Amino acid sequence: MTRDPDFRADLARYPARPFLREQSIWAICVYRFGRRVLKRQPGALRYIQLKLHSLIFRMVETYTGISLPPEAQIGPGLRIYHFGNIFIHQHAVIGRNCTLRQGVTIGNLGTGGPVPVIEDDVEFGAYAQVFGDVRIGHGAKIGVMTVVLCDVPAGATAFGNPARILPRRSDQ
Repeated sequence: MTRDPDFRADLARYPARPFLREQSIWAICVYRFGRRVLKRQPGALRYIQLKLHSLIFRMVETYTGISLPPEAQIGPGLRIYHFGNIFIHQHAVIGRNCTLRQGVTIGNLGTGGPVPVIEDDVEFGAYAQVFGDVRIGHGAKIGVMTVVLCDVPAGATAFGNPARILPRRSDQ
């Protein structure tokens, strides 16, 4: 078993033996390896590991359609259902126990622009898109094919294009 607590938290959200059934865990494994390498002191070993990571990253990205750059800050417990066409900006921040489905994009609106901050326990429906300087609150749900360009409060549900915010049931 791995000594990386973040990767252990990722594995805990998958069924038994996910490497045989879930291609998305391959991308998460490569992401966690890249994060560990980036934390190393500069030197020959780190250089070789970064080159190895780059090669494996491109192979897994091409095969699975999942791009999780090691510079992104992704909390433990990431779960990806239905791999494919998932792109995370290298400066994005994603909290603990978040769930992504196929087609999710988290990025900026223009070159060098700000990127989203995703808090803990957020769920993304298929093909949901989040762009720009927005914050998605704790426990929020982003609906299928939703385009989010504004903040989503904690516990709220966003849906539509552009996103409309549904209040929590206790707010109605």
